[in-house]
Amino acid sequence: MTAKDMNVAYQVMWNRLISVVEEQAQALVRTAFSTSVREAGDLSAGVYDLQGQMLAQAVTGTPGHVNAMADAVAHFIRRIGRENIFEGDIYITNDPWEGTGHLHDITMVTPSFHNGKLVGFFACTAHIVDIGGRGFGADAASVYEEGLYLPIMKFAERGTVDQTLIRIVRGNVREPDQLIGDMYALATCNEIGHRRLIEMMEEFALDDLGGIATFILDNSRRATLERIAALPRTSAVGEITMDGFDTTITLRVKVSVHDDRIVSDFTGSSGVDKKGINCPLVYAKAYACYALKVAIAPEIPNNAASLAPFEIEAPVNTIVNAVHPAPVALRHIVGHFVPDAVFNAFDQIVPGLVPAEGAACLCNFQVSLRPRSDAPAPAHARRSEVLTFNSGGSGARPAHDGLNATAFPSGVMTMPIEATEHAGPVIIWRKELRPDSGGAGQQRGGLGQFMEVGAREGHEFDIQAMFDRVNHPALGRRGGGAGAPTTIVQDDGTAMNGKGKQFVAHGRRVMMAFPGGAGYGAASDRDAAAVKRDLARGYITAQTAAADYGLSADDIAAVQAQVAKGEDV
Repeated sequence: MTAKDMNVAYQVMWNRLISVVEEQAQALVRTAFSTSVREAGDLSAGVYDLQGQMLAQAVTGTPGHVNAMADAVAHFIRRIGRENIFEGDIYITNDPWEGTGHLHDITMVTPSFHNGKLVGFFACTAHIVDIGGRGFGADAASVYEEGLYLPIMKFAERGTVDQTLIRIVRGNVREPDQLIGDMYALATCNEIGHRRLIEMMEEFALDDLGGIATFILDNSRRATLERIAALPRTSAVGEITMDGFDTTITLRVKVSVHDDRIVSDFTGSSGVDKKGINCPLVYAKAYACYALKVAIAPEIPNNAASLAPFEIEAPVNTIVNAVHPAPVALRHIVGHFVPDAVFNAFDQIVPGLVPAEGAACLCNFQVSLRPRSDAPAPAHARRSEVLTFNSGGSGARPAHDGLNATAFPSGVMTMPIEATEHAGPVIIWRKELRPDSGGAGQQRGGLGQFMEVGAREGHEFDIQAMFDRVNHPALGRRGGGAGAPTTIVQDDGTAMNGKGKQFVAHGRRVMMAFPGGAGYGAASDRDAAAVKRDLARGYITAQTAAADYGLSADDIAAVQAQVAKGEDV
């Protein structure tokens, strides 16, 4: 076979590997017990070479999981020891610093053997609804309070599952059937990936993955370095301010473009917080790399080599490099703000490329339901843990409006009401787009959402709020307006905090408004037809159309008349 033919064959194999890991991820979606995996896609899947370098990742999944998991397999190889890796093994951990950042993510790694020889590894990660401890929230003062810790260890050896591990897990979590089911689902999805890999290797008569690994990594590295080489050699500093738990947090990053790499240095960021919103470096690195990669090389497949030129530095014991035993349960809140901080710097290096600030972190909450305690509870009342993932609006882009109720940068999906209510005795009374929440601009910011949640008759609950942008809404870029802030209150007017565990009595509801993305460019430059379309769709009110965009009273009346007649605007 000529060199040209071999390159063509390797390209086909590369595409096949990407499809293999996507099938691996979809198997996890189909078999997982947790709604966070089945409905929101909060997972990752990938295939690795013998050194633990990621060769391909699934399209389905989150940057925080997959980019953090890119470093994890090497830890597994080191901890297990190559001499203890056997066919039929499955390895497990939820170590925040050698996995993906907090105890609520379980990572499983499976060695892949072909004709009795180790040829690579499959890995996958999924968010688990409950891992014991205080529950999913920011209230812990150390990682020891946040749940059950599983060091890197064998879930199964030579095909036999460790039943002692299973019993320990069952005895320490609130939803044992769900968690054990998820663990088996993770193991199964790796097995699916392994089967498809072996089919590919047999089809192409491969004894190992050495050749295709070299092809993937060399081409990815070269393509990424070409993109970096086209950038100006300069540095810029970006900052972003977020609510934090009790005190405001600042993320500060200096982005420096070199000949063969881009360095993001977070010196100057806030120190470790007392509560569980701290971010291990592996997770901050995942999102900093993601931000730069989507800015300059979005179409280059994600793997070890395409990520390597993006280097991340952060002093120990800063909010983005929290070390053991810092509490890290809600590390995603800080981690999801990292891309906006990086973009604020990169916009000064390459103007007109990155979006305005968005909602950033997911608008998640978890409810711990139980029979009411203020009066006799009905016989059907039960305990349950329900986690729901939700989104604010994304920031406007240089040439496009922001996306409504869309999770950027995490990319996870919003959970359907039906799936949430099926998971436990919770009622979602309201879930709709929030008019006027997107920042004004030549390109409008994406809209946030309204949500109203309560419990079924006979239940009370604690809600674990995981929100930000209550006091620091998304800021516009190039003259764009800010997005609307987060609000949270009970239906009787009782004020609530944006973070932390809070009691909600029987019969009460929690009313939430999630933040909008910021605008891009001056609102005066927005096309009048776009303003009229937004008004007709209910994205903005007549007051905003007039005050922010200068739409005349006659034009507003005309749009309203067309809407009343059912005509398109």
